[in-house]
Amino acid sequence: MSEVLEVTDETFTREVLESEIPVLVDFFGDHCAACTRIAPILDGIAREQAGVAKIVKIHAADNPRASARYGVRAMPTVLAFGNGEVRGQLVGAKPASAFLELIAAAR
Repeated sequence: MSEVLEVTDETFTREVLESEIPVLVDFFGDHCAACTRIAPILDGIAREQAGVAKIVKIHAADNPRASARYGVRAMPTVLAFGNGEVRGQLVGAKPASAFLELIAAAR
């Protein structure tokens, strides 16, 4: 059973860019209602996609290097990474199917 892993500016390269499987990165904030709404969706996807894709979250304000590098201006912003490159992006609360499409795009 896989869980959503919290990453930081320091662990981003190892956990995301060097991952051998697709990674969804949820840039979130403390007072973001939409972030709270998508959290259980991403938790479910993390369990369903264990070993096939990885779901991580990163607190945007506490990790300014990653947020600036990828131009995060609104939360939640979810980026899909495949082979260390951004393969897709969603901004705002979306249904599970949209996140699964992002994972497919990152393969």
